[in-house]
Amino acid sequence: MEKIRCGWCDKDDLYRKYHDEEWGRPIYDDETIFEFLILESFQAGLSWYTILSKRENFRKAFDDFNYKKIADYTEDKIEELMNDAGIIRNRLKISATVSNAQRFLEIQKEFGSFSKYIWGFVGGNPVDNCPKTLADVPAVTDISDALSKDLKKRGFKFMGSTVVYAHMQATGMVNDHIENCFVRQI
Repeated sequence: MEKIRCGWCDKDDLYRKYHDEEWGRPIYDDETIFEFLILESFQAGLSWYTILSKRENFRKAFDDFNYKKIADYTEDKIEELMNDAGIIRNRLKISATVSNAQRFLEIQKEFGSFSKYIWGFVGGNPVDNCPKTLADVPAVTDISDALSKDLKKRGFKFMGSTVVYAHMQATGMVNDHIENCFVRQI
């Protein structure tokens, strides 16, 4: 019997594997949360598939998303990244990654971990939206609006509500697997 999945992941095996093994699973470790935060920020204006297919290149280019190293990137490193054909070569997004790593560290210092900060917006537990179909899945919510506003106030860039909501979905802060998706049963 074939597994029933959320319709957005039917494109190919890369998408199916991501859906089946990662998307919507609660993540509480700062390292992985940061990786998704940066990948989502690069997605702004692009498809998630484009970013997902370049994920390994991003990992190599950005020191495995080591936010402590990224926070110290110099203009020379930014220029090096601008010449890396394996990633999205957008100067504003690359510079924002450096700035966002610095803001990430500030939040860690203030809250003890970034995870504690970000999960505080959902009370520490995933919000289950119980969508029946993909049409029932929102692009933004009041929570993503509030989180986006707070991140921007703290100096984060490329963190609009749609990007933030996609991050919340990816890291399991919200469960938007459709009603009959096999992952919902796990």
